[in-house]
Amino acid sequence: MQIQTNLQQQRSLEEEFTSLEVIYEEKHQLAWYYIKPYPRQCCTPELINDIQNWYSQILNSPLQEKKYEYIVIASKEKGIFNLGGDLNLFSRLIKNRDRDRLLGYALSCINTLYLNHTSLGKDVTTISLVQGDALGGGMEFAISSNILIAEKSAKMGMPEILFNLFPGMGAYSLLSRKIGAIQAEKIILSGKLYTADEMFELGVVDILVEDGEGKKAVYDYIKSENRARNGIQAFRKAKKCTDSVTYDELEKVTNIWVDAALKLNDRDLRMMERLVKRQTVKFPIPTEVMIPGNIP
Repeated sequence: MQIQTNLQQQRSLEEEFTSLEVIYEEKHQLAWYYIKPYPRQCCTPELINDIQNWYSQILNSPLQEKKYEYIVIASKEKGIFNLGGDLNLFSRLIKNRDRDRLLGYALSCINTLYLNHTSLGKDVTTISLVQGDALGGGMEFAISSNILIAEKSAKMGMPEILFNLFPGMGAYSLLSRKIGAIQAEKIILSGKLYTADEMFELGVVDILVEDGEGKKAVYDYIKSENRARNGIQAFRKAKKCTDSVTYDELEKVTNIWVDAALKLNDRDLRMMERLVKRQTVKFPIPTEVMIPGNIP
């Protein structure tokens, strides 16, 4: 009876979200949270708010405490994980010179990313399942998880340099720790879209699987980690003692990003607005190197 009551409360909490679908599996102490932003496939303020609210439920509800060992972020949109920051919002706030709201949005992003990266301050393993394109802020959030699983058709990249900006919500901090400063800089400044195979070779993707095998790979990973979970969890904590990404670091970089965004000129904003269309409509994403002036 207690289990049934717990599951009923879980379902009632899930109904509050408009940009998330949460599914809990008691057998694995696993929660899937599928993102479904609308109207654009990007990090809308509504999506960020829903993720923060769900994290708060995990952190603050005694009824659910210790029931989560794994949380997995995935997407409900076929072929798209997440296409990055809300460029439509960025463009409007930049034109209005609204630094406070632009910074507020950016801080809400790093607040969420930092919680995911630090396992919500608990013994939770965070997993990103990328089954489609993950660009800009979408890629930043994907790499903030403890484990990144990608299907082979997925593509990842940081297109911000196309409109004279840089990804300022964790990209360099996370990538430099994971694959080294030189490779992180190349990814950020190239504007290139990388295949999942390329990202696996670079060490960004932890587990690479065939299309359609991503969900199975999550369960396979959980089974593997459970064999040595105590040691793995302790090792993760030890790693963060030696070279951790701090909130203070993310906040400082975000303020630099906001100041740089407010310096964008009309040409830069026009380029940004062209990319907004890719977030709104399901355009095919080219795999070649993207450089300024060469966007279809």
